[in-house]
Amino acid sequence: MESAESAISCRQVWKLFGPEPRKYLEAIPAGHTYADISGDGYIAAVRDVSLEINRGEMLVIMGLSGSGKSTLVRCLCRLIDVTGGSVRVEGQELADLSERQLIELRRSKMGMVFQSFGLLPYRTVLENVAFPLEMRGQDHHARRERAMEVIKLVGLDGREDYFPRELSGGQQQRVGIARSLAIEPDIWFLDEPFSALDPLIRREMQDEFLRLQEMLAKSIVFITHDFDEALRLADRIAIMKDGAVEQCDTPDKIVLSPATEYVARFTEDVEKSRVVHAKVLARPIGEGAATGEPIDGEKTVRQLARQLLEETRSSIPVTDGRGELIGVLRKSDALEVLFGG
Repeated sequence: MESAESAISCRQVWKLFGPEPRKYLEAIPAGHTYADISGDGYIAAVRDVSLEINRGEMLVIMGLSGSGKSTLVRCLCRLIDVTGGSVRVEGQELADLSERQLIELRRSKMGMVFQSFGLLPYRTVLENVAFPLEMRGQDHHARRERAMEVIKLVGLDGREDYFPRELSGGQQQRVGIARSLAIEPDIWFLDEPFSALDPLIRREMQDEFLRLQEMLAKSIVFITHDFDEALRLADRIAIMKDGAVEQCDTPDKIVLSPATEYVARFTEDVEKSRVVHAKVLARPIGEGAATGEPIDGEKTVRQLARQLLEETRSSIPVTDGRGELIGVLRKSDALEVLFGG
């Protein structure tokens, strides 16, 4: 059942490449594996994926090269048609939209940023950012005003008259983000937008991106193959393998309880204490007496490490971001995350 809070809902989505994909999907035997499908002469780029992306949520899709993450995102915005299943965007079934309706939906609701910046080399920063508004038919004054707003938002004011060749890689990426934001999308698709940047600039762009998301609260689907980047950015992470979603959950739960051996391999080198928050470890208030000064459940175990090591209580009250009591943390549970089992 699609939630009222869903920006995007996909149900049992398949994308097969081969001679007669729809006919093949109708006859595919139950339990047919990725290898079985390949043996039949088809590529299962997306296999039976069901996901909900909530309004204001950042869902990070990750996996190795060829896992299907980019193909899935192209299905979610109908850059390619699905072979089977359903994709709904804010209640609209994408497959039922005419080409004109689909173009209008993308122009009014969706923003897209890809690894290649795709800037127009002979247009200035301002002209690049205003370009989608020009395509929409907006008048010169209105599109210039909006373009300047988002240029300032991404920290490029003063560079609006520069050409792309006069900018660094990180600055060019900011132009791409600003151009995408100019149309004020409700839903934002980003396909490995920072992978071409060096580590320092990449970290700065992640910081900038988190700042923008806090201000704008977009519904975001973000693709990466970098697990550290996913942990830093995501509200939830969907990990893909051979076209299927192995697990979709919060970073804390993926690190604490990997659903499959494949997911466990992604998480084995992660320092759990910097990912797991105290609120995730909190037990119901009735479990164990806990009195005295509470700890902030929004902090990670690593951030609380010194406090926990000096703590004499075996159970500690935990509060949420509003300061309300939500449970109790057993010191032993936190130390297990901090030092291992």
